[in-house]
Amino acid sequence: MRYSGRDFSSNEIKQIQSLIKQNPTFTRLRLSKEVCQLFQWLKPDGNLKDMSCRVAMLRMQRDGIIDLPAPTCAKASLKKIKFTPATDPQTPITCAVNQLPPLRLQMVSKNNSALWNEYIERYHYLGYTPLPGAQLRYFIIADKQIVALTGFGAAAWQTKPRDQFIGWDHELRQKNLNMIVNNARFLILPWIQSKNLASKILSLFAQQLTDHWEEKYNIRPVLLESFVQKNRFYGTCYKSANWINVGETKGRGKLGGQPGKIVVPIKDIWVYPLHKKFRTLLQK
Repeated sequence: MRYSGRDFSSNEIKQIQSLIKQNPTFTRLRLSKEVCQLFQWLKPDGNLKDMSCRVAMLRMQRDGIIDLPAPTCAKASLKKIKFTPATDPQTPITCAVNQLPPLRLQMVSKNNSALWNEYIERYHYLGYTPLPGAQLRYFIIADKQIVALTGFGAAAWQTKPRDQFIGWDHELRQKNLNMIVNNARFLILPWIQSKNLASKILSLFAQQLTDHWEEKYNIRPVLLESFVQKNRFYGTCYKSANWINVGETKGRGKLGGQPGKIVVPIKDIWVYPLHKKFRTLLQK
């Protein structure tokens, strides 16, 4: 059985069931850490993949395979983000990007994480949901004003056009997926109307994200990907920033979903090589 990009054998499922049964006081967090340690399910930097494990166990419970204890912070997880004056609309900016002050990337920290979440919930059409696994989030700032926000996270487990573009089979994808980073959120604030701003921002990330990701996770990504909903956007800024359209999804979701069943909107798949020999590196 596959959950969160990992195959679980029947014996491993029995071990998880036994762990839950023998430790009725364990929280979901504790169980996810114990399972990661039991199976040595680790990130490339050596830390536990406990967030992926929690998602996997939630889906196992949904499928009737295990029974998890009740969440310890259910009320907190349902808490709605409240909008504050900090994210109120500001004076419109209508100049071209070359007339703006120099852009800089500010990485989201614990101190301003709630502000990023609030902006995304308030102005992004998908709203805010936590990005799973490895991630970096940014504010894009001109002088002292936030003009855009982005979030990068784990790549989609499988998507045929991307995998064919790389030349991947199942084993290579499983081995090297962590060398791809997904542009999961991209928001230019609605009062910012600056020609070529989006493609300029994408170019900045093409130059800087690789070093940031390696510094945090000890992995040097070689390819970026993004999924652009066809019935809402044309992907013009990605094309202008020299990204490559490799095809479209089948609407089965990030983890592959059930064959033949459309559960999410069809999206164009755009990729951007961060290394000239990206195929060679991803096929090792």
